[in-house]
Amino acid sequence: MSEPRVLATDLVIGESARWHDGRLWLSNWGAQEILTFDLEGHREVVTQVPTTIPFSIDWLPDGPLLVAAGPEQRLLRQEPDGSLVDHADLSGLPGGLNEIVIDGRGTIYLNGGSDFKPDEGVAPGFIAAITSDGAVRQVADGIAFPNGMAVTEDNSTLIIAESFASKLTAFDITEDGGLDNRRTFAPVLADGICMDAEGAVWTPSWYENESCCVRVADGGEVLDRIPLEHSGFACALGGDEGRTLFMLTADWHMDEDFMDNLQRLTTGPRTGRVLTTTVSVPSAGWPNHR
Repeated sequence: MSEPRVLATDLVIGESARWHDGRLWLSNWGAQEILTFDLEGHREVVTQVPTTIPFSIDWLPDGPLLVAAGPEQRLLRQEPDGSLVDHADLSGLPGGLNEIVIDGRGTIYLNGGSDFKPDEGVAPGFIAAITSDGAVRQVADGIAFPNGMAVTEDNSTLIIAESFASKLTAFDITEDGGLDNRRTFAPVLADGICMDAEGAVWTPSWYENESCCVRVADGGEVLDRIPLEHSGFACALGGDEGRTLFMLTADWHMDEDFMDNLQRLTTGPRTGRVLTTTVSVPSAGWPNHR
């Protein structure tokens, strides 16, 4: 594994990392931007979004970009002219939205229900599914701050980061897009995640008192660890062979209050960065398998 290099700087908080159409895409929280970067670090503002924090992105199998607008609880679709329109009616879901992943069959999974303030013993988060016929339903609840999600290559398993429970949780995906057989995939602090071809998950974490990006196997074995100067928020596998690991970081202080960190990062100096390194096992599953 090569030493990480800085691909981009001057982000507020980079989140929802995706490799799509030969570029890295991300949500620049605090700037209301969706950005892309090529492998040389050239930056493009793809669109401005009508939301604040959080918002996340993914693509339908037939091409359109979707944006989960958190505080407004809207799922937006980008039209050919670049405009954003509502894709589905989410009024029946609880809380706001955080993350999105779309599997290989076109089922959209959204999560949310947390207000960024951790309350001990409280897990109000949920996962909702939107099937290709437009039906919206809640398919899981009791999630302790739902964060990044990934789906295996065969569309059989969904994995979600439960950040306030410091674990990755797995579900079997049923024939109708529902979730069943809830279980712990790995007991690690996790955020925005991606999967590789051996079924392992890469995630930003805080491991042995060190900010890092870790590769973990089903069951919890830590297979690889990359130390990070700042805290990680999301990662993605991409590049021509799917072996470039992109890591999104910012100067988050683990010993500070959650809301104080958000205030400092969104109003102070821009510390967000994109780091890259090359790994041995390529990407698989969803997101990023495009």
